Amino acid sequence: MTNLNQLFTTDTIYLYDQFCLTEKDYYLPFALTDTLTTFSGINQQPIIHFWQLDQAMILGMKDTRVPDLKNGLASLKQDGYNIVIRNAGGLGVIADEGILNVSLILPNQEHKKLSIDEAYTFMWQWIKHAFEDSSHLIEAFEITESYCPGTFDLSIAGKKFAGIAQRRVKDGTAVMIYLSVNGDQQKRGESVCRFYQASLHEDFGKNGYPPVVPSVMANLEDLLQQPLTINKVKKRLIDVLLTNGTLTIDEHTLSQLLTSEWFTTETNKQMDKMIQRNELLR
Repeated sequence: MTNLNQLFTTDTIYLYDQFCLTEKDYYLPFALTDTLTTFSGINQQPIIHFWQLDQAMILGMKDTRVPDLKNGLASLKQDGYNIVIRNAGGLGVIADEGILNVSLILPNQEHKKLSIDEAYTFMWQWIKHAFEDSSHLIEAFEITESYCPGTFDLSIAGKKFAGIAQRRVKDGTAVMIYLSVNGDQQKRGESVCRFYQASLHEDFGKNGYPPVVPSVMANLEDLLQQPLTINKVKKRLIDVLLTNGTLTIDEHTLSQLLTSEWFTTETNKQMDKMIQRNELLR
């Protein structure tokens, strides 16, 4: 497998853990993604960002262009989900207390810009190092009937438990993954399926929107056949980066920097963009 340390430009990785956010703070992790990625590029500083939302459907911009958005939103509300529109294209995913979102934020190296496929592959390899064993091979290919399908869907025995996306800002790249760790994945899939049925009607499964089949997705703990918590998953991800002894994880510096004038100004700019984007929901 890939040497996980080859892409890090320094021996210190900043870690920022936002834990599980409630509805009043839903915009924050999205605003921070762009701010942290800009900071990473300027300072050649790799960053890991953990975050969760308590009970939400995160819509991509493509989801907002469905023929009957109002009906789709009503379906999600009826299923108990809040809604947020993220600052990227693509399709929607569920975020709740059993799902961990991880952003690996890397600066572009001076001599070589990280390609799109290299960034995706690095995230895949990180997950493999943390969770794969001889009985549970983690593959990357599109699970077309999942929600938010993509070339780098991660699966075990054909069941998807994670999806990867990217965001590139100036001289940095954020590789973002959602991991379905535990909870009711069947319910998640059914809710997303109902959203598309309600908002697309007879065009369900057409025009680039997925024909969601809930049974093609599963939780990582069910696939590995071992109980997993969000904290255990975080620890495993960090531990595999520390195995060769050259890297250190700094959990304090970034929290302090976030109160600085530069971070406050940049984050507020991104928050304003999120507020404007989510006016669609009103």
